[in-house]
Amino acid sequence: MKKKLIKIIKDASKILVEGYHDNKQIKFKAKKDLVTNYDVAVENYLKEQFLKHFKNFNVIAEESDNKNLEFNNSIIVDPIDGTTNFVNKVPHTAISVGVYKNKKPYIGIVYNPILDELYYAKVKKGAFLNGKKISISKENNFQKSLISTGFPYSNGSCEDDLNMVLKQMKNVLPNCQDIRRLGSAALDLCYVARGTYEGYYEMNLKAWDVSAGIIILKEAGGKVSNEKGKKYTLFKDKYIVATNKKIHKKLLQHLK
Repeated sequence: MKKKLIKIIKDASKILVEGYHDNKQIKFKAKKDLVTNYDVAVENYLKEQFLKHFKNFNVIAEESDNKNLEFNNSIIVDPIDGTTNFVNKVPHTAISVGVYKNKKPYIGIVYNPILDELYYAKVKKGAFLNGKKISISKENNFQKSLISTGFPYSNGSCEDDLNMVLKQMKNVLPNCQDIRRLGSAALDLCYVARGTYEGYYEMNLKAWDVSAGIIILKEAGGKVSNEKGKKYTLFKDKYIVATNKKIHKKLLQHLK
């Protein structure tokens, strides 16, 4: 399954790369939440190929109507994670594909074709970047830790969410090395997995944003939870907190 998934994703990435350098048709799903014709084109290609080759799985995808689909044996697709980056030619954008069997993690693939970075993990087989095994940072001092986050689209319309973002940043920023905000949850999780970041947190994400990245991070030795330190559950939890394990408790404390 791995080889076929990667081939399909790389074929689909040609559409993403074409769109990255081309003019886009842009629509807004909400005040700050946009979608392009290339998001739809990549998603349609992936869905068609996945349903053709993996008949025992359904496909839950960001730009599709998923209301009649049950999360079970599922391939969860974000056709372009980091669409705002994609539109503005910021090279942190990726196709994210998480494969789940009986609701349990199986395979995660995140591919950034602009930088040609292919992250891959299969449960109990480790995590890899372009074929080379990756692992989390060994840093255990929160003050020396580089943390990543993201800002929810709701910050333009929900004052409570905006205030929480600012409050948490005020708590975290003075106590860590610094904070980065690159605009792709899938890639942020992969950056923790490869040891670039010690931790990452964000609110209001969807399952397709993180379904692949959490598999890759866990296989690289990392930890994922909700803001209470409990197990992170797809389609349910509002917050995700992901770290190299060593600073997890400290990050949770600062987020509270």
